[in-house]
Formats: sequence, C-alpha cells, structure tokens
Amino acid sequence: MAPQHPTAALLLCELVMEIFSWVPAKPLTRLKLVCKSWNSIISHPHFVKLHLYRSPKNAILLFTRTEALTLDEGAKWGLVLSSVESFIQNPSSALDAQENRHSLHIADWVSGSCNGLVCVAHSPYHPNNDICDIWLRLWNPLIGFISENSPCLRVNLPIAFGFGYDESSDSYKVVTVIRDSSGTVTAQVYSFGGSSWKTINSFPAFPFSVENNGHFIGGTLNWLGLRNPHRDDYDWATVTLDMLMIVSFDLKSDTHKQILLPKGIHEIPREEPILGVWGNSLYLLHDYKNTHLIAWQMKEFGDENSWTQFLKISFQHLGVERLLSVFIFENGNIFMLRGRHHFEEVFYDRRDNSVKRINILANNSYLDALEYVESLVQPR
Repeated sequence: MAPQHPTAALLLCELVMEIFSWVPAKPLTRLKLVCKSWNSIISHPHFVKLHLYRSPKNAILLFTRTEALTLDEGAKWGLVLSSVESFIQNPSSALDAQENRHSLHIADWVSGSCNGLVCVAHSPYHPNNDICDIWLRLWNPLIGFISENSPCLRVNLPIAFGFGYDESSDSYKVVTVIRDSSGTVTAQVYSFGGSSWKTINSFPAFPFSVENNGHFIGGTLNWLGLRNPHRDDYDWATVTLDMLMIVSFDLKSDTHKQILLPKGIHEIPREEPILGVWGNSLYLLHDYKNTHLIAWQMKEFGDENSWTQFLKISFQHLGVERLLSVFIFENGNIFMLRGRHHFEEVFYDRRDNSVKRINILANNSYLDALEYVESLVQPR
C-alpha cells in the first residue's frame, strides 16, 4: 500500500477531530483506547478545549451529600453525578445509582466545580478549633485526574471559598475569604500549579453563609455578604439593607467590586437571602414578609439595571415554611427547595405552577447541588 500523503493525513486528522468534538466526554474516554492516533487526538490540549466549548452546558448536576457516621468520625462526603433529565424524572433513582457515585475522604469537602473539575478541600482535625490547615486539589471524576495539593493555608475560622477559571492565563484559581478575630476581612488567592498564596487585603464584605461557595460566572466569583461585620454571631434582626452587598471578584485582575442589589428591594428580608447562578445568569432569592419567595434575575451579568423580578410565589403553595436552600436549573424554570422536613426536597416548575415533593435522602444525610459539565480537562 502506498504511503498516505501528508496533506491527506492532516485532513483525516482534522475530520476525526471535528467528529469527536461533538461526542460526549464519557464515550471519548473509551475511544482513546482504540488506537494511538485517536488517543493522541483526544488527549491534545486544543481538542480538549474545543470539546469543552461544544459540550452541552447545564446538562449534568453534581450533588454533594453527607453519609453520617459515628459521632467520633463525623460525616463523610460523597459526590453524585446525574443528568438533569434523569434527576427531574426520578430524583431518588438518579441519586442512588452506584455508577454515579464517588466517595471522598473523611476530611474532604467540595469547594466548587468548573469545566468538569471539582475543587476538593482537605482539612484534618486540628486541636485548636478556631484554626484549621487546608490543602486543596483538583479532581476530574470522569478521567480520574487528581492534581498536586496546593500549599498549606492556615486560617482562622470561619472561612468561605470560591473556585473558577481565569481564561486570560488559562489557569484555575481558588479564593478563600477569611475574617479574623478583629473583624478584618481578607482573601487568599491560589492559582493551581503555583507555589504560594496571594493575599488580597481590605476585602469589603464577608459571606454570611459560609456553606455557600462563591458563584462562578463571567470570569468572576460572587458572594452575598455583610459589609464589614465585626463578629461571627451577628443578629440578623439588626442587619440593615445598606449592610448587604454582592462582592464580585475578578479572577483575571485579582480585584473586586460591588454589585448593587435589585432596586425593587426596599426592606431587609426576614430571612437571609440566597445568591445563585444558572447558566449565564446571576440570581437573588429572598423571602417577602415570611409569606412569599421572590426571585430576581440579572439578565446581563454586570449590568445592575438588568435585574428583573421574575417570580413571586407563596410558601404555602410551595409547601415550605421558610427559605432554607434553593437550587435553580432548567433556565430558571425549576426550583429545588428544602421542604418542611429536613430530608424532603420540593420541586417547583414555574412553567405550569406545579409542585412535587420527594423524600430523597435518609439516614441523616444532607444534599447540596452544583452545576457540572463532563470534560476531559486535565490542567498541566
């Protein structure tokens, strides 16, 4: 057989790359095993970025859940990956499927997800409960990639996290927001692959719910927080509207700015509001006089005039007593809320005003949700 012409070989390679770029990530991990040329194409950094760009966004949900152990051991975290469609049709089955589940170590927890990478924090027990040592690493559950640990960060509690991607430097960054005993708020920034943490002084606010990670959108991490809180045990009844602010941290410049709240909020909610992201939109949810849930959408991220109220519904109709947690998916059409019972999840579909209640978890477990996209990303 005559040797293949270089131009023909190149065209064939480009054709294969084009076809493979539309194939879901999971089958591609098997196609890599077919031959060396396919493995070379699928593993190439250019192809990985092209495939990520063409992957369907918001198609996968990543759930973090605890599996309660003994009092001495504490709680063990795990991950569950599920397609949006499977989860909506049968949440319990989607969460219980063994092939979708991944375990974490006892001292691990998830601090964010971006481009198919999960940022895992590790903090072993420290005899001084006000101080903790933290290491972070990146994990791609699909391909089994695990990065080297970050340098150790010793911090005072409480702390809040954020994880995202800086396209300008092609790097993944984690941000920890820290408040010391004097009330001073600072941030520590680490770029994976680097050798040290960078300190950002005079951070303007501290997230009042440290369980909520910073929300990644448009190259920024965003938290809803209190302006210059002086102590940990603040009383929400004393919080005023001017103390609330959204802090947006730019991962390219390592600078922060304030995003104003919607102009239609004229009084402080009775419960702590919730910030969220789905797709390319920032959401703000809050209660109204303890009777209704109100949801705002920033239709153009960064444009404070694009805040639009798109939902107001009574807690009575939803079957919830208060605003404990909310996750938004399906382009802002479906809301998952914590029900009257700790292990009951309530699904509200605003397209037909329907409400569905499901007892998803048992055995003293806890569930939280993040956006996720399966990818072949493996930072170097």
